[in-house]
This record gives sequence, structure tokens and C-alpha cells, in this order.
Amino acid sequence: MALKLFPSLFLLFLLNFVVPCVLGFGVFEVKHKFLTHAQRRNIHLLRAHDARRHDRMLSAVDLPLGGNGLPSETGLYFAQIGIGTPSKDYYVQVDTGSDILWVNCISCSRCPKKSDLGIELTLYDPKSSQSGTLVSCEESFCLSAFGGDVPGCTSSNTPCQYSVLYGDGSSTMGYFVTDLVQYNQVTGNSATRAANASITFGCGAQQGGDLGSSSEALDGILGFGQSNTSFLSQLASAGKVKKVFSHCLDTVTGGGIFAIGDVVQPKIKTTPLVPDQQHYNVNLKGIEVGGSLLQLPTDLFETGDKKGTIVDSGTTLTYLPEAAYKAIWQKVFQNHPDISFQTVQEFSCFEYTENIDDGFPEVVFNFENNLTLHVHPHDYLFQNEKDYCFGFQNGGLQSKDGKDIFLLGDLVLSSKLVVYDLENQVIGWTDYNCSSSIKVQDDKTNAIYTVGAHNVGSAWRSESQSSLLLLLLTIVLIYMFI
Repeated sequence: MALKLFPSLFLLFLLNFVVPCVLGFGVFEVKHKFLTHAQRRNIHLLRAHDARRHDRMLSAVDLPLGGNGLPSETGLYFAQIGIGTPSKDYYVQVDTGSDILWVNCISCSRCPKKSDLGIELTLYDPKSSQSGTLVSCEESFCLSAFGGDVPGCTSSNTPCQYSVLYGDGSSTMGYFVTDLVQYNQVTGNSATRAANASITFGCGAQQGGDLGSSSEALDGILGFGQSNTSFLSQLASAGKVKKVFSHCLDTVTGGGIFAIGDVVQPKIKTTPLVPDQQHYNVNLKGIEVGGSLLQLPTDLFETGDKKGTIVDSGTTLTYLPEAAYKAIWQKVFQNHPDISFQTVQEFSCFEYTENIDDGFPEVVFNFENNLTLHVHPHDYLFQNEKDYCFGFQNGGLQSKDGKDIFLLGDLVLSSKLVVYDLENQVIGWTDYNCSSSIKVQDDKTNAIYTVGAHNVGSAWRSESQSSLLLLLLTIVLIYMFI
């Protein structure tokens, strides 16, 4: 009996000691090209140069994803990256609607200290990284970020400062630094190796709004916009990747897929991006509810000087011009005159005990090139305890300047593979199981590899714990029979 009791205690000890452990990422050396005539004459150096060039050819990237886009859950998605030498892990919200990567800095005067998302927050310290350097206001990156001369730039010792105000009223201020950012380069089916690139990003010194106090805090934001300052554009400029990326946001189990590279499976249909726009704007042609086309003004889809409809993974909800919002509302609830609404945290909510997919109509957005976005009732009606809440929002009421907003957020983009092809200036999507996998093509070899789903902070940790538990149980069983 004593022999059986001891392994149990030993197992509990090992579980408490080992399970919380978290694995990190490594780095590989960046190669540089030989240029001098004398070096070109050396056959060994030429071969070495070719080998390095092959290492630098375009490849696919797999970014581990976590979070959940449902307002009743985390309301956001985040990726895991490594920064610095030695590398430390950071968790940053994925945002296709902004243009810079930034993380909370060690000198931040108002930054969150902890998060309820099951992740450990880390403050970035440029001085503790062997590869980190400050960016001067006279450097080309700073000039590009400001679109010309930088106000207050007096010398090369003046840091390049940044300030970003987001649509929800939150803000971040700080200064730019350059450091190695680690990511996962796809090398085979569901296989990756650590890679890095020198990236210029913001060191957040002061956060405003929810960024400074939210219980669902993260280390920062990963901007995947079109600007030259974005993480994607910098990787592409360095010859690391093509400007093609995709995401598949999973509201069922959380997390999903986020990859850089050409998607070859599943096949998707695309629509052109509106040129010369700050965001990913597309031309919306019409809206159907329950198979009926809404009779809306033809100029409704061109909202002021912001042409087209914005696709934004950094926004949870979907915002519609007031005329479209009211028309959709009327169609969605026309067969339910007995429903009683109540306001819950500014959402219109109601009790419903039956299957919402059977009781409410599908909403379909029709875009240029006959691309459609099907939004099922369980997408636009999210559950909050026993109630269901309407996920579409009146864009006119949300805008600070009173202009209508037409924006598609995570709630309607979830359970769909969305591909942003900036090389060809198109975007497309298809309904998809975001807990499965996709196929991407590696430009080095033209090989096609599988990229699977992740759930950082949840499923990933559970899988790790399950593996450790299996190992520990094996150890205990062996000990018992010795």
C-alpha cells in the first residue's frame, strides 16, 4: 500500500512542477551578399553566396494564434512572436486595420501588469536586448512614417516618436526601436523552424483607453496594414516573404490559422481592393437578407472620402451605415414581433430558446466580381449567457465625426479563410473549418506544406499538458512495477 501511495504523491509533485513550463523559440543567422570583385573570383565564396541566397528566398510563415472573436469571450485574436536577443515571447493583437507593430516598453507609465487571457505579459527593454537599437528621427524609416520631415527633429540623437489613435478611442505613444523579431518559418507539413528579421517597431511608453487598463490586456498590437511601416511590408522588403497572408478565425474552439504565403488549398474567389486606400477596402454592391435584396441607395457603399467597405480583423463587430443597419434589423426581426429587447452593455439582446439558425435569416454581402460573404444567424447573433445579442452595429452612431462607417469585423469574418493578396491587390474568402489546416506553397522549392490551427494560451497549453501527463503516468507505472 505504501508503494502505491508514493507514486501518486510523486505524480502530483511532478504535475505541479512541470506542467506550467512554457517552451520558447530560437533564431538563425542572417546571411549577407558578397559584392567585391575579388570575392566573386573565389569559387568557394560563390558557392557560399549561393547557399546563403537560397536561405534568403521567399518562404511561408506560420504565426501561432490565440483568442476568440466573440464579444462574450475575449473579443480579439492575438499572435505569439519573439523579440530581442535573447528572445522573449510577446503576445500581440492581430490587426489588419493598423500599420505598425508595437509592444509595451519597460519605461511605460501606464501599461497593464497582468491579463486574464491566460498569458504572461512582458515589458520590452531595449537595453536588455543585444540586438536592439533606438531609431533616430533622421533615419529613413522615421521620414517614411511621417511622410516627410519630422516635427521637432533637431539632431541624430533625437528619437523617432510615434502616436497612434485607434477607432475605439484607445491610443498608444512611444518611440521606435529596431530589433530582431522571431517567427516560425514553414519547413514541412505542420513543421516549422525558428527564423528572424530585423524589424522596426514601437516601444510603447504610454497607453490610453482600454490598452492601458483592460483585463484582457496583451503586450501590444501587430499591425498587418498595407503601409511600408507594417510588419508584413518590412518582411517583404527584406526579401523574406511575399506580401500575401491569410487568417482563419475560430470562434468555436478559439485561435485559428494565421499564415504568410500563397494559399493553394482551399481555392478561393477574390475581389479587387480599392486602390489608394489606407485600409483593406472592397467594393460592396448589395446586401441580401433571407434571399431578398435590400433596396438601398446606390451611393450608400461609398462613405465619404473612405471609398468602399473596410475589412478589419482588429475590430470585433461589424459597423453598417445607418440606412443599411435599419434595413437589416427590420428584415432580421420581421417574423418575431413578440421579441422583447433589453440593453446589455450597449448591445440589443433578447431571450430565445430555439435554434437561431432555424429562426432567423442569413445575411449575404455581395461584392465586385461576384464574391459573396455569407453571414449566418449564429455569426451575427452572439450568445451572452441565456440571451442572444445583435452583432451588427449602427456605424453612424459609433463614428466620432458623424459619418457612416462600413466595416466588417471578426464576427462576420470568423469561420472563413480570408486571403489578402497584396501582390495582385485582391482579397478573398471562403467558408472554412478554422480548427483544421490549409495548404501553402513554399517559394524556395515550390513544395506545398500543411499549416494547421493553433490556440495559444488554451489548446496549445492543453496539448502540452496532455503530453506531459502521459509521460508522467508512464514514469509512475514503470516505477510501480520495478
